[in-house]
Amino acid sequence: MTEFIFYDTLRQGLWIAVMISLPMLTAALVTGVAIGLFQALTSIQEMTLTFVPKLAAMLVVFWMTMGFMTETLTGFFTDRLVPIIAGG
Repeated sequence: MTEFIFYDTLRQGLWIAVMISLPMLTAALVTGVAIGLFQALTSIQEMTLTFVPKLAAMLVVFWMTMGFMTETLTGFFTDRLVPIIAGG
């Protein structure tokens, strides 16, 4: 395996990690901003008020994007990693 193949595979793996985590992180960000705005407007400072909705939003988004995540990871594994492992 040459350095080019190693670094290209690493780059692709990191990009796939970003693509897979983006929907859940976006849901957490949007929910956190909305709850933070609500807390600032109402002066309610409850820690569970930020944690529980973020967790619920991330679980919903995770459930909705499981197929995309699975297809992306299995595609990367079968198209990129298996040929590298089998070839050498």
